[in-house]
Amino acid sequence: MERFINILIIESDAKTRVGLKEMLSGSGNNVLLADSMESATDILEKKEIGIVLVDVEESKSVVEELKEFQKSHDFKNQYIILIANESASSKLVKGIKQGAVDYISTPFNPNLIRSKIEVYKSLFYKDQRIAQLLSNIFPDAILADLSRGGKFSPKRVQNGVVLFTDFVDFSSKAKNINPLGLIKRLEYYFTKFDSIVDKYNLEKIKTIGDAYMALSGVTEGMPRPAIRACLAALEIRDFMRNERDIAIAMRKDFWEIRIGLHMGPLVAGIIGSSKFSFDVWGDTVNIASRAEEVTKSGNITITSNIADGIGTYFETTPRGKIDIHKRGGSIEMFYLKKLKNQHSMDGSGLYPSAKLRTVCGLASMDFDQLRENIITRLRSLLPETVVYHDVPHTLNVEIAATRYATLEGVDPESILLLRTATLFHDAGYIYSNKNNEDFGINMAKSMLPNFGYSGIQIEIIEKIINSTKHSVEPTNLMEMIMCDADHDYLGRPDYYAIANKLRQEYENEGRIMTDKEWIEFQLHFLENTHEFYTQTAKNIRNIGKTARIRELNIKLKQLEESEK
Repeated sequence: MERFINILIIESDAKTRVGLKEMLSGSGNNVLLADSMESATDILEKKEIGIVLVDVEESKSVVEELKEFQKSHDFKNQYIILIANESASSKLVKGIKQGAVDYISTPFNPNLIRSKIEVYKSLFYKDQRIAQLLSNIFPDAILADLSRGGKFSPKRVQNGVVLFTDFVDFSSKAKNINPLGLIKRLEYYFTKFDSIVDKYNLEKIKTIGDAYMALSGVTEGMPRPAIRACLAALEIRDFMRNERDIAIAMRKDFWEIRIGLHMGPLVAGIIGSSKFSFDVWGDTVNIASRAEEVTKSGNITITSNIADGIGTYFETTPRGKIDIHKRGGSIEMFYLKKLKNQHSMDGSGLYPSAKLRTVCGLASMDFDQLRENIITRLRSLLPETVVYHDVPHTLNVEIAATRYATLEGVDPESILLLRTATLFHDAGYIYSNKNNEDFGINMAKSMLPNFGYSGIQIEIIEKIINSTKHSVEPTNLMEMIMCDADHDYLGRPDYYAIANKLRQEYENEGRIMTDKEWIEFQLHFLENTHEFYTQTAKNIRNIGKTARIRELNIKLKQLEESEK
């Protein structure tokens, strides 16, 4: 598996800079150069740098500035390595004390340097993995408090929303499934719930057996927590209903769900002295659990506390007052049915309109729903003869575009627009292998308004897709990234497997080539037609592309000799 990282070299001597870049290029290393801290600042402002190599002669000021830069920009896992000669021992000591973690010395030993970089590259990825695991355990706001003060004080919230789900007759169904199958099935459902909860910026708290618990309005500081929680509940319910319908059609067993929500006062905090756990307490939790408990299979129950604030947007059905066991008393409850058509995407009552998403503090465009829709279309409508411009190719281009954009420091919204363009850039093959970009653009222009994309966003996406035409040169960073992602495989080890799929697709179209013609065709494209546009793609993929050219030339020579 390839691992990618931005490495910055701050060195005033041009020969040393270039020499280090040649040593470190390849293996997913995007090596960037700066001759001073002043020129490095522009790079640091735009891109996440994992490893910085600094000339020890300039380290006194540069290392201090880098450390200050890390603090002000909340960079926690940046490794500083000093570049030194054998006579700079005192400066090395000072540099290490200031925050550098290691050094490389002249004359350079390429193998030793590469080995050291791989060590810190691994540490960088471990840091990222640890941060990811922590974010999966604790809300971001709590992690911020823990990193600043080492503790999190209990927090009282007046109007927190608790969402509970559980599976109907789970115990009896579990008896008929082997343990591994049971875990896999729970994982499948809960993973989908996680994605829905994330989509509406809720906070998953925990799973307890077959029960799933999430919060809204407690940790994320976003508007309309009750509406966002109801949107998540509806999407979870509809997902389970769809699963049920598929299972019935295939004559298989299915699981059904019930969901309950309540809004009210909560106390949030961390308990435990060794294995920390974030949790919430209060009567609100008990009432939400009771709302779920009394729900009919496949339905959602909400309390009056929630219903009073969401009636403008949702259709509900009164259930009357429901007793609250243990606590005593009763509370009025309702079935949550659906979104009102006028507040839903495309008037379907299924997903929120762009306006309602904006009201809730969400992005107006529903990228997740759009992605699911277009991939489903590609899987079902692409002709069987399209074996290169297929769904795996589209997904590979999306991954590559996301990677390049991240390394280039592109902002999150622009990355979503770029990913949207990747999903449509070859969708035109549904209709034709000629002028497919135009067909893809027309599909995007037709579909994207229904998913909350604005006219300006659609125009940007159109230009990005258009840049993949052979006759068009990319004019900005987003278009360059798109073009580089589309041909990312040219510098990858799996080049030949993918190229053979292209050859097969050509043959399906009637474009038959001999082995020699096919090699010459590839060489002409690689040597005379194609170029990577972003510096990131050049740094990461040009080495592999050059190797493919060398290999193909050897194959061509061997083929020509065998024909003599």
